[in-house]
Amino acid sequence: MTTMTVMPHAVERWTVADLEKTPADGLRYELIDGILHVSPAPRPVHQDALLELAVMLRAAVPKPMKVYVAPLDWQPDNVTSLQPDLLVVRRADVLERNVVAPLVLAVEVLSRSTRRYDEVLKASVYAEHEVASYWLVDPDVPSIVAYDLKDDRYVEVGRASGDESVTLTTPFEVTVTPNSLVSG
Repeated sequence: MTTMTVMPHAVERWTVADLEKTPADGLRYELIDGILHVSPAPRPVHQDALLELAVMLRAAVPKPMKVYVAPLDWQPDNVTSLQPDLLVVRRADVLERNVVAPLVLAVEVLSRSTRRYDEVLKASVYAEHEVASYWLVDPDVPSIVAYDLKDDRYVEVGRASGDESVTLTTPFEVTVTPNSLVSG
């Protein structure tokens, strides 16, 4: 006999507490202003880029900071819960189950199904909640675009594609060559 998991339903808005009731089914459950967003599991090329970038950043991160990969909930308020593909936080800001303080860096690896969500909606949430730096990595057309928060908006601070390299200085110095993220 099999059982079926039924998604809980919030009458008005979802909260961080409601996420505890979602099934462990390999999907990504995120909240923005109390609205539930569900994303499919990522493709191998997405995971390749994510892992290579995580290894690169972990080697460069200063001791007061720490690198994590999804799934790790960043919950800056009661109706927002995001799982950046990669996040850099101050070690002092890591709680037992999540992070609530502003992130030092959020990185999203773009997928066909989440591109607009990452480029527009998540970017605005990260800016609103004072995430200092935001990077978008595209594994399909190997590239990276990096932004820093200035006066409540993201300003591009670097970009590279293919075999080009870009040296980014915030939140710490690291040089990224997009092709190296996917040619493993």
